[in-house]
Amino acid sequence: MKITHIRNATMLVEYANHRFLIDPFFADKGSMPPFENTTNQHLNNPLVELPIPVEELLDVDAVFVTHLHPDHFDEAAKEKIPKDMPIYVQNEKDQAQVEGAGFTKVMCLDEVDTIGGVKVIRTEGQHGSEEMTSLTGSVSGIVFTYHNEKTLYIAGDTIWYDGVEEVIDTHRPEVIVVNAGAAQFLEGGPITMTKEDVVRTHEESPDANIVAVHMEALNHCLLTRRELEDYVEANAIASKIAIPENGESMNY
Repeated sequence: MKITHIRNATMLVEYANHRFLIDPFFADKGSMPPFENTTNQHLNNPLVELPIPVEELLDVDAVFVTHLHPDHFDEAAKEKIPKDMPIYVQNEKDQAQVEGAGFTKVMCLDEVDTIGGVKVIRTEGQHGSEEMTSLTGSVSGIVFTYHNEKTLYIAGDTIWYDGVEEVIDTHRPEVIVVNAGAAQFLEGGPITMTKEDVVRTHEESPDANIVAVHMEALNHCLLTRRELEDYVEANAIASKIAIPENGESMNY
């Protein structure tokens, strides 16, 4: 497989002769306001431009949207993605909203078994503490498996909790993408993985290659790449944790 990290949670996944676009977030730098009730209110989102032209991101077989927060499926993506592109979403509520934006081939992940021979499994996530989920809502991850590819687990917007542990123990992924950044509001604690959560993911699956993304693109993501790099080096696991720059590709 080849994973190209684009920006935030957006990535291109080349897997079993398919090209999948995950969580398209196409907004121009600074074109969106900061998230409310967060620090860094002087910073408009996104903090950086896309490293690759949108047109290149649209050369895919399908799009996966783990949830409908605007940094995972924004107005620019709705405008630029062809309306007949296959789009896979987490539930019927999200399906109705995406169809309401004019898309004609929207499917729920729970109703899909395989895509071109690739087995696709929706997983649960927890977007912050249990108290915070009333604000952050439902989120999902995705597991991809194929007979001659490594199993890939895209955890999505989740903190470390027993649901992530269960996915790892059940599917034994060899590549795990985690949304780090320690995003948070003024109250309630982190809603994406902290540096400690990234290390905990490694401890649960020490042989897996972990890709940490969702950093340095939004005003409320407080964990930087450098801080995470220093932390994994201090824990002697840097060889197992990739922290890609925007536009960087990795092969597994």
